[in-house]
Amino acid sequence: MSNKLNMVVGSDNVFHDLGFAEAQNLLLRADLVSHIRKVILKLDITQAEAAKRAGISQPRMNDLVKGRTHKFTLDALVNVAAQLGYTVKLSVKRAA
Repeated sequence: MSNKLNMVVGSDNVFHDLGFAEAQNLLLRADLVSHIRKVILKLDITQAEAAKRAGISQPRMNDLVKGRTHKFTLDALVNVAAQLGYTVKLSVKRAA
């Protein structure tokens, strides 16, 4: 038995590589959640305080912090970022 591994070069979107139909949407949501988590750490606030500032419940903020991106739309995540004092900019470029 050979222990040789085959390497496959992927794209810059793991969701696309795994065959998800909404790959770009999933990637954008994952990126936004990651940034929002970093903001909460930077502000050094609790989930309860972050939820209050963002205008959502603490259990909902917990879903966000735990990376449960499937529970959030892009709109909802943009609104959370805005309520925490950040703007979200979208960049569109031609696919390779």
